Amino acid sequence: MAEVLVEFDAVFRSPDGQRYAPKACARVAEDGLWEGWLEFSDLDTGEVIRSGRETTQPSRADTMYWATGLTRVYLEGALARALVPGRRAESAHVDIEPAFDRPAPPFAPIEVVGPRAVLDPFEVYAQGERVLRQELSALDLDHLHAIVRAYALGGGVAGDSPVPAVVVEYIVAEIRSRQAEATTDSLGITGDAQ
Repeated sequence: MAEVLVEFDAVFRSPDGQRYAPKACARVAEDGLWEGWLEFSDLDTGEVIRSGRETTQPSRADTMYWATGLTRVYLEGALARALVPGRRAESAHVDIEPAFDRPAPPFAPIEVVGPRAVLDPFEVYAQGERVLRQELSALDLDHLHAIVRAYALGGGVAGDSPVPAVVVEYIVAEIRSRQAEATTDSLGITGDAQ
């Protein structure tokens, strides 16, 4: 039987402006392992959408640990995945039970033209370098490399590194450098004036 593990105190907007409240759900699968997924309730219509399986864990406690460690960036990405056509289900109202008894079935990914980043590092950097570092550290290596490509951060050895921590520090350094250049340009400071 499916259950709600965590109801998040957050609201996310879809690209069309709809407001969604997320919750992490889980159940014991046929193989005895726990599988977790995310459900998003539209705050205006009550419609509920779900992600595919986001995790497989050996126990309820491990699944709860996964659910309580989810970051805002992860939840935003899960909402984007849940908004893929074919994952919606009508619901008369938002309630505390899962709307589904399992995660959405796997689907063939839609081909995306060009790299797509799960976050805008410049926007997050505006909240502080520490916040950017935390958000990037929560991402996997593929997402980090997508950010490097999507924002044309160069790459080279550090940006293409197979070590996530190296790529995180590379992105932070690139964003810090570009923000400093933008500030210098906006103030009209040139190399001769220094």
